[in-house]
Amino acid sequence: MSAGAERGKRLRRAQGDVASWGPEVVPVESLPPPLLRAAPVEHCVAALHPTDSTMLKKFDKKDEESGGGSNPFQHLEKSAVLQEARVFNETPINPWKCVHILTKILYLINQGEHLGTTEATEAFFAMTKLFQSNDPTLRRMCYLTIKEMSCIAEDVIIVTSSLTKDMTGKEDNYRGPAVRALCQITDSTMLQAIERYMKQAIVDKVPSVSSSALVSSLHLLKCSFDVVKRWVNEAQEAASSDNIMVQYHALGLLYHVRKNDRLAVNKMISKVTRHGLKSPFAYCMMIRVASKQLEEEDGSRDSPLFDFIESCLRNKHEMVVYEAASAIVNLPGCSAKELAPAVSVLQLFCSSPKAALRYAAVRTLNKVAMKHPSAVTACNLDLENLVTDSNRSIATLAITTLLKTGSESSIDRLMKQISSFMSEISDEFKVVVVQAISALCQKYPRKHAVLMNFLFTMLREEGGFEYKRAIVDCIISIIEENSESKETGLSHLCEFIEDCEFTVLATRILHLLGQEGPKTTNPSKYIRFIYNRVVLEHEEVRAGAVSALAKFGAQNEEMLPSILVLLKRCVMDDDNEVRDRATFYLNVLEQKQKALNAGYILNGLTVSIPGLERALQQYTLEPSEKPFDLKSVPLATAPMAEQRTESTPITAVKQPEKVAATRQEIFQEQLAAVPEFRGLGPLFKSSPEPVALTESETEYVIRCTKHTFTNHMVFQFDCTNTLNDQTLENVTVQMEPTEAYEVLCYVPARSLPYNQPGTCYTLVALPKEDPTAVACTFSCMMKFTVKDCDPTTGETDDEGYEDEYVLEDLEVTVADHIQKVMKLNFEAAWDEVGDEFEKEETFTLSTIKTLEEAVGNIVKFLGMHPCERSDKVPDNKNTHTLLLAGVFRGGHDILVRSRLLLLDTVTMQVTARSLEELPVDIILASVG
Repeated sequence: MSAGAERGKRLRRAQGDVASWGPEVVPVESLPPPLLRAAPVEHCVAALHPTDSTMLKKFDKKDEESGGGSNPFQHLEKSAVLQEARVFNETPINPWKCVHILTKILYLINQGEHLGTTEATEAFFAMTKLFQSNDPTLRRMCYLTIKEMSCIAEDVIIVTSSLTKDMTGKEDNYRGPAVRALCQITDSTMLQAIERYMKQAIVDKVPSVSSSALVSSLHLLKCSFDVVKRWVNEAQEAASSDNIMVQYHALGLLYHVRKNDRLAVNKMISKVTRHGLKSPFAYCMMIRVASKQLEEEDGSRDSPLFDFIESCLRNKHEMVVYEAASAIVNLPGCSAKELAPAVSVLQLFCSSPKAALRYAAVRTLNKVAMKHPSAVTACNLDLENLVTDSNRSIATLAITTLLKTGSESSIDRLMKQISSFMSEISDEFKVVVVQAISALCQKYPRKHAVLMNFLFTMLREEGGFEYKRAIVDCIISIIEENSESKETGLSHLCEFIEDCEFTVLATRILHLLGQEGPKTTNPSKYIRFIYNRVVLEHEEVRAGAVSALAKFGAQNEEMLPSILVLLKRCVMDDDNEVRDRATFYLNVLEQKQKALNAGYILNGLTVSIPGLERALQQYTLEPSEKPFDLKSVPLATAPMAEQRTESTPITAVKQPEKVAATRQEIFQEQLAAVPEFRGLGPLFKSSPEPVALTESETEYVIRCTKHTFTNHMVFQFDCTNTLNDQTLENVTVQMEPTEAYEVLCYVPARSLPYNQPGTCYTLVALPKEDPTAVACTFSCMMKFTVKDCDPTTGETDDEGYEDEYVLEDLEVTVADHIQKVMKLNFEAAWDEVGDEFEKEETFTLSTIKTLEEAVGNIVKFLGMHPCERSDKVPDNKNTHTLLLAGVFRGGHDILVRSRLLLLDTVTMQVTARSLEELPVDIILASVG
């Protein structure tokens, strides 16, 4: 067969594919909601005329592999394409030529080319004349173009009559796409005009028409909920269809109409349980709906919802069975007994001939093993068989799951198996292996040596940044958890930075060496590795090495002369940052004062760097004779965007990191906008989590955030009105303190409509007569004016009446007056503060029976940061020392050393130090 004939054959087959668009709507990945996706432009290319030599071209294999010349639309110009669109006005219509031009227009739009409103409208109006042609391919291209240009061109409703005609016509291949296009151009004001047609389409006997109407209804639901919810009866009828996609889309629409009514959703699931479904996609969606209901209701595992999910484990469709197993596994608080049926199903999938099922099963078992390793132990034999699977992704997940579920005696054997194929898998899966090893280190401390050697071998191999960072993280965690492994781990990391291409990792390891190296038995052996970085590396690493050298000199008097010599060499460095650091550290170390070493070398700044920048800028703009006060700068806190997530078997693709505003910076800006709070000074602290003052199901939902200033506290009340037949106005929360606090003023929320959050504030002065009495309980009552309103229109009455609502009491504790800070070297910080205001007292914790419980309660009560991992209590010990650091409001450092002794009860000796006497008195008074 000639090449031309072969191309023609392929093209005719492609045209047949294009002509068949629409009878089925493709299922989507995420359930719920089901969404309809537009056909990609690449499908349109296949509809070109076989004789169009400008569009067809033979590519040899080399071109295809390289990607060269594979895009026939590569050099399209918008102006030229719009000029070609004038062909639409010609008679007679040339269908294939018009399809060609429409394809170009769609390509330009999908590539992000901006079409002006005028030129888009002109092209759109010209395109409407193509409805005179009965060519099926051209008609389908018109539908696609209408949907793409509906948001660009003006007066697109001009095609409503043409689309309505196709929608109600006899040509089934036109009706479904016509429905989708019509709904795309119809707004909420015009929807009632086509409501009758939509109802008929939903119950149409042709599956493609019914599915198109149902999915279009889902889109319309967002802007015209009240209209679409009247179509429930038709959707209910469609839900009993024999077609799997129609049933799936019908249930999707029913769910979205009823999703705010939990009782209605539960009834829908109950009906499905009784009568069953024919569509596996519908089953998958209902499983997800049921699991969502269980999570929201915090329902018991004895509920019918859980029984429905469990019954789906016995479904004939593998898709449904896996969805049910995955739902059970992901339910929060699921016990090992409740997991057992899902684990059994996943175990069967492990021996499936289908690679996709094996992968899904082992990946889900990997996730179960993170929280319930004993529940997966029964699958160990099946998992060991998968270690030799030809699919390396499956093998990797299998062996990492075994690492989490296996016994201590099996670790050596598993490490050998991993070594055999580590070079064959991608970095993504290597990270998974490292994460599993990290978990294993915590589980079996006696195996640290074996695991550390394996990690070091992996560290010397080739790999990307994420892979090497995961290994370094794991080694650092071993060093922190196990003091016996410290010197071995540091030695491995020293060898790694000798040939490390990643600046971030090199500087991090240098920081660790500066922090942990001076505490080892022979700290001088690390100096060679650190100074090599000064000689051989670029400026960022050299600067990190200089800081590490200074920390050795600050903590070891014997090494100080040698460190000073090395730093003097660094003063002549080519880079400004390196020179400045060396000069600064040299001058500090030459003073030979421990307080200076602690303040400027061992423990860095605890303030927010962006906050410091703003404060310095403000200071320069407003000249003052007073020196700049560092205490006016807010302390560093975690960004709002920072969220700790559990390790997952496959790491997600990371987006570029953005500097996020902290909670405190956002609150500072919001409070500064309130006139009553402008004289309060800088915000010291905001409570980490809002305190709920009502139950979540009550008519009013109130949550309080406490903001602490130097001499005042502001209570921010976030209020939500859940009653749709009333609006609240002038909302305040009246507070009555039990101690020496004084309420100064209330800032009301002017209006609180239905389901729209509002905020009111209460300003309180801190105690002056007895400044140690910081702990207090406030009784709270919300007062407001009620105005009745029409739930449908939202119109409120002119007159209202006063009302009040009693809230839960609100407690203020010593933790609200202290901000956590991290002291990397607690002993140096302790010496820096000095003993001028040191006080010590002994207490008995009669209700506490373990050291772990005592440590947890003390840390939570005082709101201070545990230093040097002192919050971890060693096993089989009856004594422990807890080291805590914080800053008291006003910017005063406060340090606490708490010695604990466990006999029948816990005895605690508390020693507190600060540069001011008040913080020490408050700590001891609050503990007593």
